[in-house]
Amino acid sequence: MRGKTFAELNLGETAEFTKTISETDVYLFAGISGDFNPAHINETYAQGTAFKGRIAHGMLAAAFISTVLGTKLPGPGTIYMKQDLRFLAPVRIGDTLTARVEVVELAAEKKRVRMKTTCINQDGTTVLDGEALVSPPRD
Repeated sequence: MRGKTFAELNLGETAEFTKTISETDVYLFAGISGDFNPAHINETYAQGTAFKGRIAHGMLAAAFISTVLGTKLPGPGTIYMKQDLRFLAPVRIGDTLTARVEVVELAAEKKRVRMKTTCINQDGTTVLDGEALVSPPRD
């Protein structure tokens, strides 16, 4: 199975992935990434922060963008080349995030695709946004 090739993509095309963040997700991500910042794993510590409780890793939310790019649009075979991110709001355990990508530019010369990337929580708050550059599967 392969994703859409450059010729099969259209401006404005979108895809999404939705997941609820669990406490297990946060602990597993800490273990995989090595990021044991107490803001993520220590409730007592996190109560004293500006967020007044634990927050999920920003890069855990950002990883859902990779999920969309690599499994949905363009899909399997896509090469992730660049990602710019802005973290706009905290993600908490129990939040349901929807990662969304949208084709905003098709650069024919190098067959590259610029994608608008966002993650929105269950309340409609954009928790992160940015832009990705990908190389879709070859023809």
